[in-house]
Amino acid sequence: MSNKPVSNVLVHGGFVDGSGWQGVHNILTEDGYEVIVVQNPTISLADDVAVTKRAIAAAKHPVVLVGHSYGGVIITEAGNDPKVSSLAYIAAFAPDAGESVETLIASPPPGASVPPILPPQDGFLLLDSDKFAASFAADVDPATAQFMANSQVPWSVDALGGKVTTPAWKSKPSHYLIATDDHMISPPAQRQMAQRAGAEIVETSGSHAVYVSKPAEVARLIEQAAVQALEVA
Repeated sequence: MSNKPVSNVLVHGGFVDGSGWQGVHNILTEDGYEVIVVQNPTISLADDVAVTKRAIAAAKHPVVLVGHSYGGVIITEAGNDPKVSSLAYIAAFAPDAGESVETLIASPPPGASVPPILPPQDGFLLLDSDKFAASFAADVDPATAQFMANSQVPWSVDALGGKVTTPAWKSKPSHYLIATDDHMISPPAQRQMAQRAGAEIVETSGSHAVYVSKPAEVARLIEQAAVQALEVA
């Protein structure tokens, strides 16, 4: 039963579904927050924004909108909803106007890891399951990482190319958790996006799946955003 007047809406990224948020969800609900986990189809950015906005509309309180990876693109667009008080990026893309995941990954910095994305099939992308754990979930227990690899959600190239129109971080306070052992989005790229967004930045050792492997650290950042949302309400 939620007793704090802030709702946390959690948005997953590509190749996965919302179930990875379970650890974060459990901590936040135990601490008295309403939590809504979005299940995006990841077929197009427009669809994912629409699904996320329905979740925002269902929330009982002002919303802290949380995005992981591609979910950061979704919250950057959907976060303009007046019900959203602040944004929390978890090892996530934070695009500017006209940017997409496709444009942001087009020129990786020298030495950056290259995600093991397989060639598209019928317009959808998957990660090489044999390389999934090392690239996406290196600090997740092996059985869970294997399950994540085997239960991948195909990610549409249309969603990959979906461009942001008006970035919500330009008008809403933002927080950013940088995963310093990330092999999907390089830590320098995360840092650059977080600084550009004017976000309050926290760094922690962790893989791209830091929301799975370190739910307490992720929940702590979200709760900091929630406390600030209450202060400015």
